[in-house]
Amino acid sequence: MDGTQMTQHQLAIVPEGMIADMLTREAAFDAVEKVFAAMAAGDAYNFPVVREAIGHEDALYGFKGGFDRAGGVLGLKAGGYWPHNLARRGLINHQSTVFLFDPDSGRVTAMVGGNLLTALRTAAASSVSLRHLARKDAKVLGMIGAGHQAKFQLRAALETHPFEKVIGWNYHPEMLPGLAAVAEEMGVQFEAVELPGMVEADAIITITSSFAPTLLGEHVSPGTHIACMGTDTIGKQEVGTDLISKATVFADEVAQSISIGEAQHAIKEGILAEGDIPQLGSVINGTHAGRSSEDEITLFDGTGVGLQDLAVAASIVEVAVASGQASMVPI
Repeated sequence: MDGTQMTQHQLAIVPEGMIADMLTREAAFDAVEKVFAAMAAGDAYNFPVVREAIGHEDALYGFKGGFDRAGGVLGLKAGGYWPHNLARRGLINHQSTVFLFDPDSGRVTAMVGGNLLTALRTAAASSVSLRHLARKDAKVLGMIGAGHQAKFQLRAALETHPFEKVIGWNYHPEMLPGLAAVAEEMGVQFEAVELPGMVEADAIITITSSFAPTLLGEHVSPGTHIACMGTDTIGKQEVGTDLISKATVFADEVAQSISIGEAQHAIKEGILAEGDIPQLGSVINGTHAGRSSEDEITLFDGTGVGLQDLAVAASIVEVAVASGQASMVPI
């Protein structure tokens, strides 16, 4: 969305409480798919990520931003992780806000609540990878992780592909009923399994905050697609490098994949080179063939990029302004 299409010299504010009514999973999917394609075509790029421990409340705070020339979207997401929020304040631990700017003038055009937006765009990213890389006949979805974000991932995946069964594993198995409830609501069978049971899955989503590999090569069958969505920091690791060595790895952004994503460990071990990793957007654009065989293991390294947030925020603002629900503040 071009910021100049809104009323001149006004800031559109869309608070967190309005996002659920403004953003559908379908809209998030479309926005993320388009921005991945723009990135691969060289029409959009992310700015370097700033992420710092602020020395207060054990919080991590930072900025993700970028410019999508094709979509006319410029901006940043400011926010981070406050680990004591839930226990001390009854707030979710992840807190963020997105700011959009007119790329022609630099004038701020919108401020959008970023918490639900982030959850939906993260789920959309894994679903985009499922659409373009998973086998068309995939029937069983595996879930590694059962936290807050896992439910968003599962809902989006079940809306994207006609899975017939979900199997799940979590470090804390007492959390798995939450995933089971989502599967039941959507009419899909759910089964809790041990990690070796993941060989039954045709596609797997990992969404944990692990610093040690959980999913190994022996847990994955030929032809499986894996969406790794939890690793976004130096040191984090969800899957073993033995699995990486068997897979064709795709990234949302290669620079992040090799530095803070799942590929960082394989790069250090010399198992993978930067040039071996295509962007998912190149598959969307048709400049990369994507899956080459029914037995190929494909892996999407979803680190989360600022352009995802901006694209989804822009779609929200467009709806909010057009419907008269945004608060318009003269600036």
